[in-house]
Amino acid sequence: MKILKKIALAAAAALTLTLAGCSNNTENEGNGDNGGNSATFRTVDDIKSSGEINIGVFSDKNPFGYVDNDGNYKGYDVYFAERIAKDLGVTLKLTPVEAASRVEFLETAKVDIILANFTVTDERAEKVDFALPYMKVALGVVSPDSAVIKSPEELSGKTLIVVKGTTAESYFTENYPDVELQKYDEYNEAYSALQDGRGDAFSTDNTEVLAWAKSNPGFTVGVDSLGSIDAIAPAVTKGNSSLLEWLNNEIKTLGEEQFFHKDYDETLAPVYGDDETYKENLVVEGGNMD
Repeated sequence: MKILKKIALAAAAALTLTLAGCSNNTENEGNGDNGGNSATFRTVDDIKSSGEINIGVFSDKNPFGYVDNDGNYKGYDVYFAERIAKDLGVTLKLTPVEAASRVEFLETAKVDIILANFTVTDERAEKVDFALPYMKVALGVVSPDSAVIKSPEELSGKTLIVVKGTTAESYFTENYPDVELQKYDEYNEAYSALQDGRGDAFSTDNTEVLAWAKSNPGFTVGVDSLGSIDAIAPAVTKGNSSLLEWLNNEIKTLGEEQFFHKDYDETLAPVYGDDETYKENLVVEGGNMD
């Protein structure tokens, strides 16, 4: 499904939220990975009263969310998380998440927001509420220089490494069932498997494999854009209209100052280099995908 339809569906879902969803006493019935457990989300007022916001990010997905050698969180998503906390006037708490746990962490209210390269899909939008996008992405495939995979058809009968709970897993499961998927929980595990030769290639967001290949000689992104151009957006617990509305307004306001272009310059340009094509193909300002 095209990305504009996905965004429209997410926006429509937000408009149908009930007033009861604004109360921190409201229980949001989980309907996904947590097996139906209920969760109590926090409104903007709750977060401000507590003095802290808890945001889920990746800890192993350089350059978007990772922990550096000094033990500090860095990356494109982290830069955005820091600005959110600043504009709310609260302290930022970062919680590491894995791709497959992002929905569950919101359904059980372990975090207030997920900022972990979360691609908007119809299935996910049934379980969480997505705000406006701040990045766009497609899939990519990276493989060894000695046997570069240049099309998904070349993976037929071969082993493709993926991370559980990602769009790459669902895309290849649906469209290329003859490709054997080797699944891992964490990105570090997946890249280690590729380097060790346990699989023929690895697929995840094209933005990430392009960055990884630049830093790891011997590997090439033979497929640099696969599937539809999708949106990356913050997500909140289903029904948390207070925080969703605040995030949408924040993203629109940040667009006026070209915040995400600054974010790119600070966190991604050192990886991608001076090629402006990367920036324009990735950055979304003001929630506008056009």
